[in-house]
Amino acid sequence: MLTPESLPSLQRTLAAIGLDGWLLFDFQGTNPIAAGVLGLRGMVTRRVFALIPREGAPVAVTHEIEQGPWRDWPAAWKRERYGSWKALESLLARLVGGKRIAMEYSPGDAVPYVDRIPAGVLELVRHAGATVVSSAELVTRFYAVWTADHLASHRRAAKIVATAAREGLALAGARARTEAPMAEHELQSWLSDRLHRDGLEFDHPPIVAVGANAADAHYAPSSSRPRPIQPGDVVLVDLWGKEPRGVYADQTWMASVGEPSKRAVSVWEAVRDARDAAISLLRERVTAGTPLKGADLDDAARGVIAARGFGDRFVHRTGHSIDPRSLHGAGPHLDNFETREERQLLPGVGFSIEPGIYVPGEIGVRSEVNAWVGDGSVVITPEDPQRELIRV
Repeated sequence: MLTPESLPSLQRTLAAIGLDGWLLFDFQGTNPIAAGVLGLRGMVTRRVFALIPREGAPVAVTHEIEQGPWRDWPAAWKRERYGSWKALESLLARLVGGKRIAMEYSPGDAVPYVDRIPAGVLELVRHAGATVVSSAELVTRFYAVWTADHLASHRRAAKIVATAAREGLALAGARARTEAPMAEHELQSWLSDRLHRDGLEFDHPPIVAVGANAADAHYAPSSSRPRPIQPGDVVLVDLWGKEPRGVYADQTWMASVGEPSKRAVSVWEAVRDARDAAISLLRERVTAGTPLKGADLDDAARGVIAARGFGDRFVHRTGHSIDPRSLHGAGPHLDNFETREERQLLPGVGFSIEPGIYVPGEIGVRSEVNAWVGDGSVVITPEDPQRELIRV
């Protein structure tokens, strides 16, 4: 969130990358990045702008009838009011005319997570005389980075998530050999209760998928179509959670009820080795101080899976941003498949690493860990990533 304390660092970044300012825009929630930076509270139904200049005080552009949400805007900062569209256009021309400014815009929609400004608003701002460039680097440097407290919270959550996954899979394996095997949705409920009991919160329940169901990467189990977990099954659990005001931990674990087939082992090993190839390149580049893009890690993981003959069955990006506000955040993703992710993985950003192989009608396998980039070092959670299929 933008505060008097965080403003100097942001303005130094604006100067370093040659921008005159960052123009934030939101209208009824169309731009969650602007909402997160501004932290407005209350009814906001009209167009909102805020200019963060390279030098001087930020300027809020507010509608006459909606001053309440700006109650926390520092008194030393400027607040301009508009009522009519003519007044708004005149005000924007005065504020941004002749300036090079950043907005949440991605040319060609290359990175949709930072492509939040409607085309009409871009036209409006350009008509006001501004040159508009993407705010993607600002989003990475200012919006997506974790603090030390965020990292500590994430690590605590990661331990809880990993323990819940292992214990839930063990329970399902034990039940599979009884007259009352656990169904997918029952394990999902057990995992949800366990995460809540240990103080974590989440917006969606975990994924539990057995056998061919796991070939649907976003499968949702249901009591209306119960699928029991039985001997011989390969089971995928994908679960996530965070402490209140903390940062999410997001992991995927794989188990075999009994001895796995050679096919299951070969698919698992391809996924695991792809994950580890991305981790290895990440550590190598960060330790050396060499620039690294999210697309580079996607290429590394995808190359391993393609070499094992499963290239056409890896149908999603290698990883997503995890920022302090969202599980699927606005920072750099590990992606050169779904989107053209050209942003660098700078110190302070976190993300998932989760390659997968999905063979419709047969099997789905994914392994997911999380990573955080420090100054010359990398943190991977959980601390003991899965190496082999867990036999339960």
